[in-house]
Formats: sequence, structure tokens, C-alpha cells
Amino acid sequence: MPVSPESTVLIDRINALLPQTQCGQCSFQGCHPYAEAIASGAADINQCPPGGGEGIRDLADLLGVPPKPLNPRFGVHKPASVAFIVEEDCIGCTKCIAACPVDAILGAAKFMHTVIASECTGCELCIAPCPLDCIIMQPAPPSNTERSRAQKSTLAKRRYDARSLRKAKQETEKVERMKMKKLALLKMQAVKK
Repeated sequence: MPVSPESTVLIDRINALLPQTQCGQCSFQGCHPYAEAIASGAADINQCPPGGGEGIRDLADLLGVPPKPLNPRFGVHKPASVAFIVEEDCIGCTKCIAACPVDAILGAAKFMHTVIASECTGCELCIAPCPLDCIIMQPAPPSNTERSRAQKSTLAKRRYDARSLRKAKQETEKVERMKMKKLALLKMQAVKK
């Protein structure tokens, strides 16, 4: 079903108030789907632990509804933190890199990985796939805590959008390669006949 221009504007305004951690704690696959659910009335404004009370108040002000406490079903608000990889334990499996929604982890297969602390949103999505439990959360460095919420959100959204575009391009290229391989195989089979 097409979304009206008014709804699109509202969704964008709601999304701009979300922390852009893309953590999924709200039960949606990222901040934008959660914004869509809020705009449509399918989700409440108090489902984002990273946004905390301040985020809930901002959403309430935007939507003209009373603020409410964070719904504990979705988690608790925590101080800003970033992932840290215990480098001597890292085997370079790349599972954390694949899980990071904002490309804040550097490394290559079979080489040690590291987190770019200034880019990490603290989503914790890299922890579960790590087979060696060598990723821990630490308090965010002062450079992260000095940025305003809006600055952090904007930077995280930019990085998430860039990653999403790259992933979509890679998938399109993969499909195209598969088509070319299939076509080449069909041509080879036709020549053999």
C-alpha cells in the first residue's frame, strides 16, 4: 500500500528523533521500521531503550501525546557504551563485522578485528555472533558522550544508510553474476548439442 506524502514526512520526523542504533530492541528491524510503526499506530512511543526517557519525551512532543515511561518489556535504558574486542582472543571470523549495522568494526578474515569507538552505536548486535565471547561493552569514550543526541543519531543514520546501499548493490551484483553464469552454462550446453 502506498504511503501518503504526509505520512512519509511524519515517518521521517519520527525517525530523526530515534537514536539510529538499529538494535532491534523495539521489536522492529531498525529505527525506520519502528518509526513507520509509530506513525501508523502499530507501535507505542516507549519501545526504544537506547532513546530512553528523553527520546520518549521528544516523540511525545512531536506527536502531541503525553509521555510515558519506557516499557520494560523492551529493555532498560543504559549509559552510552561501545563494543570492545579483546584483540588477543579474536580469531578473525568476521561474524561481528557482518552483524554491525553501521560498519564500526574493522578487520579481515583470519585477522584480528577492532571497533572504531567513535562510530559504534552500542547496539550490542556484534556480541551474540562472536564464537569466542571476545566482545565486551565498555562506557563510551568522552568523544562519544560529548556529541549531542542529534549529532550521534545523524552520524549513525548516515553510516547505516551507506551500509544498506552497499549491501543492496552487492546483492544486485551477485544476482547479475548468477544470471551471467547461468547464461554462459546454457550457451555451453547449446554448443555441445
